[in-house]
Amino acid sequence: MKVSARPRVGSKVKVRRLEVAPNQIRWISDELATEEPLELRLVAGNEHRTIAVTLRTPGNDFELAAGFLFGEGVIQRRSEIKRIAYCVEEGQEQRYNIVSVELRSQALPRLPTLERHFFTTSACGLCGKASIESLSARGLSPVSGDSTVSAKVLRELPEKLRKAQQLFDLTGGLHAAALFDLEGNLIALREDIGRHNAMDKLVGWALLEGKLPLAPCIVVVSGRASFELVQKALAAGIPIFASVSAPSNLAVDLAASFGMTLAGFLRGERFNVYAHPERILLV
Repeated sequence: MKVSARPRVGSKVKVRRLEVAPNQIRWISDELATEEPLELRLVAGNEHRTIAVTLRTPGNDFELAAGFLFGEGVIQRRSEIKRIAYCVEEGQEQRYNIVSVELRSQALPRLPTLERHFFTTSACGLCGKASIESLSARGLSPVSGDSTVSAKVLRELPEKLRKAQQLFDLTGGLHAAALFDLEGNLIALREDIGRHNAMDKLVGWALLEGKLPLAPCIVVVSGRASFELVQKALAAGIPIFASVSAPSNLAVDLAASFGMTLAGFLRGERFNVYAHPERILLV
């Protein structure tokens, strides 16, 4: 098997830059965010199955796989995972675009929400998502605890997130999901070309490090708050979800139903609170 170099998070290209002053066109080198497919495979005993293909930015692929499985309810705890590894088809070149997750069980679990092989994009996440009622049936519980955060701390988080986005500085084209404590200290941050992938990587990190549930924490995302992202944060036990952009109506309904505080349009001195404002203190 021939092993190629691992894919980079950025890809250099030559572009024409048009400048108004001094009114000229010149060739420059620019860095773009890398977007490559990643196939996720599940293995148990003698059974194996491809469960998803997603377009992602290379890096933290094992966290992405673990976070995806946890967020979708395929696994409930870190101990269910025996091994995570890159794999390659016989006779093919290793391109680091297939991740295999081996479970300790001898048979694959039932996958009611993953009944077919599906393709997810960095834009839309998983299609055909289950309803809020089905999440209750899956066993997800409302977030608990009396975590509170001051409005001042919350307003400062987008700037802290942006300053910590090293890959964004390189490419200008990546989303981020960041975890903060209630005093506004950054705990962890993951970036990806896909909003859902960034969240999966963050939750996967917490799962593999044995830090779940993330009860006394705040998650901040660089884009809008979708049903998918709120669901993933809910599975991780995060009580406060903040977004620099707007939430969807289904995201608001989900947060309200499961006791999660949801804030949006977190920009400058203002933000909106769409669900459970009691956790935000005006001091």
